[in-house]
Amino acid sequence: MQTKSLEPGVEITSALTVDELKEVKARGFQAVVCNRIVGESEDFPDEASYREKAEQLGLTWVHIPVKPGEYSEADIRAFAEALQQLPRPLLAFCRSGKRATHLWAYAKRQHEQCELAELFAAAHTAGVDLEEHRHALENT
Repeated sequence: MQTKSLEPGVEITSALTVDELKEVKARGFQAVVCNRIVGESEDFPDEASYREKAEQLGLTWVHIPVKPGEYSEADIRAFAEALQQLPRPLLAFCRSGKRATHLWAYAKRQHEQCELAELFAAAHTAGVDLEEHRHALENT
């Protein structure tokens, strides 16, 4: 499992397996935010097994399922609330890490009024290009 930092205490990763949640816990994470949609691929047939494993391990689990590029105000608000309320460090994941990063950027921009330059720089360092979302982020 490879993680990349977006800000202190917030990292992203690509698709996790249920068994990898043990490594998530061993690496010190306290919470996990999943942005995958149940059934979006064969490697994510359900969310319940992830939730159960996370709870067994003492991880706080939050599921905010979103389609790539389709982020509603409710999705962004839920992610912002997760950032504000969940114990850190927290790990957000989807299939590639892009949805988690996009939601993070929208949440930070809308709810914390973060500067675009710092959001773009953090996303770039994490290997995600926010350029396709520039207009929407500018007008947030």
